[in-house]
Parts: sequence; structure tokens; C-alpha cells
Amino acid sequence: MTDALLVHGTVVAIDGEAVLLRGPSGAGKSDLSLRLIDGGADLVADDQALLQRSGAQVMVRAPEAIAGMIEVRGVGIVRVDAVAGAPLALIVDLVPSGEIERLPEPRFEAVLGVAVPLIALAAFEVAAAAKLRLILRALAAGPLPAIIGR
Repeated sequence: MTDALLVHGTVVAIDGEAVLLRGPSGAGKSDLSLRLIDGGADLVADDQALLQRSGAQVMVRAPEAIAGMIEVRGVGIVRVDAVAGAPLALIVDLVPSGEIERLPEPRFEAVLGVAVPLIALAAFEVAAAAKLRLILRALAAGPLPAIIGR
């Protein structure tokens, strides 16, 4: 087992917790991260992120060459304030809205031997940022399922 991993994706920190946004080019990683940053989140890494195991956590940071930069489609590469790193709290796979399950079961992905919650979101939906913040609050409240009525 390796203790470090380079992944393709954009990472923002919300209240100090890292959220890894994954998806193919054009899926909305930078778009959603810009909306989250505009709402108070911090950039950790855009396009590539370094994940490293630290005890029972996975810490995320940007490769040095791209730290503090984000690609804004139609604008270019822009320098923004960023945090040096944060513990990984959530992985978000960005998919078309038609692929979102109405009532998905809780899912996790093993990252460097740590189980990390995993959800699917449609990045371009108006409520995408609010949904992401909601699931982070639910995760902070305790072990899943924090959602009732299933």
C-alpha cells in the first residue's frame, strides 16, 4: 500500500474539510468549485491533487507548481487565495443530472486505506453547492445515515 496518491480533480475546503470533485473535462469541477469559493470555501487544488495518508485521515494539498491557481473555462488560469491543505471528508463524482439516483444508499470509497464518503452530483444544477454543503453538515453530525425517512 502506498501512502501518497496524485489524482485528477478539484479540491475545495469547506469549514476546513476537503471535498474532492471528480469528473471528466467539462463536467463542472471548476464551475462548482468557483460557486463554492464565492460562498466562502477555500481552494485547495485545481486539476490535480496530492493525497497523503496521515494516521486515520487522508490529507489533500496541491502540487507545488499549481498551488493557488484555478482554470476558469473561457477566462484562463487565475490565481486565487488557497489553503495549503485539508483532511479529505467527501468525494463527489460529477455526473449528468439524469444519472443521479433519487434515494441513493450511502457509499464510500477506499482512499489509501481510509473509507471516504462518496456522492454523485450534477455540477450545473442550481442547488449543487447547497446539496454539497448539506451532506457535509450531515456527515459532521455523525455516522451515516444522517438522513431519515428511507
